[in-house]
Amino acid sequence: MPEPLPPGELLALDRQHVWHPYGPMPGRTAPLLVESASGVRLRLAEPVEGRDELVDGMSSWWSAVHGYNHPVLNDAAQGQLGRMSHVMFGGLTHEPAVRLAKRLVDITPEPLEHVFLADSGSVSVEVAVKMCLQYWRSLGKPRKQRLLTWRGGYHGDTWQPMSVCDPDGGMHELWQGALPRQIFADAPPAGFDAAPDEAYAAQLRELIARHADELAAVIVEPVVQGAGGMSFHSPGYLRVLREACDAHGVLLVFDEIATGFGRTGALFAAEHAGVAPDVMCLGKALTGGYLTLAATLCTTAVADGISRGALPVLAHGPTFMGNPLATAVADASIELLLSQDWAQEVKRIEAGLRDGLAPARSIAGVRDVRVLGAIGVVQLDHEVDMAAATRAAVREGVWLRPFRDLIYTMPPYITGDGDVARICAAVCSAAREG
Repeated sequence: MPEPLPPGELLALDRQHVWHPYGPMPGRTAPLLVESASGVRLRLAEPVEGRDELVDGMSSWWSAVHGYNHPVLNDAAQGQLGRMSHVMFGGLTHEPAVRLAKRLVDITPEPLEHVFLADSGSVSVEVAVKMCLQYWRSLGKPRKQRLLTWRGGYHGDTWQPMSVCDPDGGMHELWQGALPRQIFADAPPAGFDAAPDEAYAAQLRELIARHADELAAVIVEPVVQGAGGMSFHSPGYLRVLREACDAHGVLLVFDEIATGFGRTGALFAAEHAGVAPDVMCLGKALTGGYLTLAATLCTTAVADGISRGALPVLAHGPTFMGNPLATAVADASIELLLSQDWAQEVKRIEAGLRDGLAPARSIAGVRDVRVLGAIGVVQLDHEVDMAAATRAAVREGVWLRPFRDLIYTMPPYITGDGDVARICAAVCSAAREG
């Protein structure tokens, strides 16, 4: 390995050459330089605000549910690396991909039987949309090519996913007029425990009925809308969508990239409603945060429909599809999750977040505090001062990544009670100063 560069030189090179997500080039604020990570702690290359390590309150954008440097996942990666790190998936297959596909079929809602392995969550949504469009073309209904969703959603940064993100005030507002024109219902009324609003349910039914002839699919994030606003809604609306889609011949897609693998307290958020989609997207926690990998699952009806078409194949094939290293780690990560009482751990974290974030309700400028599973959100009545909020969290020894009017946390499931309390204190400090 090359000799490590001094932190100052690395940060200078970073500023000169590296484009960070959702940022300008060059960046306006220097990122924190992480030297290593273990458990729930990120070790910094040099102290910041008097801290040389930070408790990770973000699970690296919700993916590192087991924390960092986990021996089980390390062993899976190292073992597979000694056999093969990659082989093309066209015309070839291998045990890690097959085992992972079978495991995903076993743990997801029953009608989902077929697995397409993709590179990232956004690509898995692209694949889901392509599945739905190609399904209807194969059945001789090419006019069914639009998508319906509700406002406040986020499905990724590639083309079709951007078209079903919130069109007003979202991250992709710039692209309106260039993106495919989709159909938007109002955002679902807030409150996981709230009784479904019948007027809103009627709006969903009416929109699906009115546009059924042109709708390929309805796509939503079940129960939790993530990067679109970290809002929670009643599972009852998922049942409304399932019934309306069935009644009018429309496919239903659940984007569980953020909610899958236990984050909401159920293994998959669809379980809160007791319904299954025709297509499901998975990602983020799939590999425990080790490698990029996603999956799009579909029912046999969808797969058979595509296979009966003039083009009887799903016309998609990423170069790194089914990567052996990623699939081996993903299979080990899911086995690790299921071998433990993950539901109790998420429930424990939920209780800690409810207690620890309760004081935020009395902070000036706080509009709402909400918790579901291992998700804690403090919503402000103004745009967060990201630099000030980040500094406040770092002074408490915690890494958070606020955005828009939100200061939130999604900690790894292994986070102990003391560290959950520390994360909550950091969220409250960030709310005061942000």
